[in-house]
Amino acid sequence: MMPTTIEWIEKAEEDFEAASILAQSRSERQLNTICFHCQQSAEKYLKAIMQEHGMYVPYIHNLSDLLDKVVSVLPMFESHRQSCLELTPFATVFRYPGLSTSRDDAKRALKQCANIRIDVRRHFGLES
Repeated sequence: MMPTTIEWIEKAEEDFEAASILAQSRSERQLNTICFHCQQSAEKYLKAIMQEHGMYVPYIHNLSDLLDKVVSVLPMFESHRQSCLELTPFATVFRYPGLSTSRDDAKRALKQCANIRIDVRRHFGLES
């Protein structure tokens, strides 16, 4: 695995761990942050695949656009399309006043992120 790919995976793990730790809290104040870190983790995992396959890794947060690139080399990742659609808004929309996530949003985001994480780590031969 390329060194930069390893860095993407490590950063994805940081976000996943942060979301997982915050999800154990009973505080409603952390829900937006949990969802944000889930989106960030999924984004970085997809970018790790792109990096390893020699693709240009753009500075974007739209997971569906990233998934389009990943699917071109790993078609089985199409199964994550709905998760990518649902996780994408957590990168920006809920970071500012006006909208907030719910406990259910956070639970779903963590599950979706975990599923993407499992498949990416499996692709790279890493333990889940």
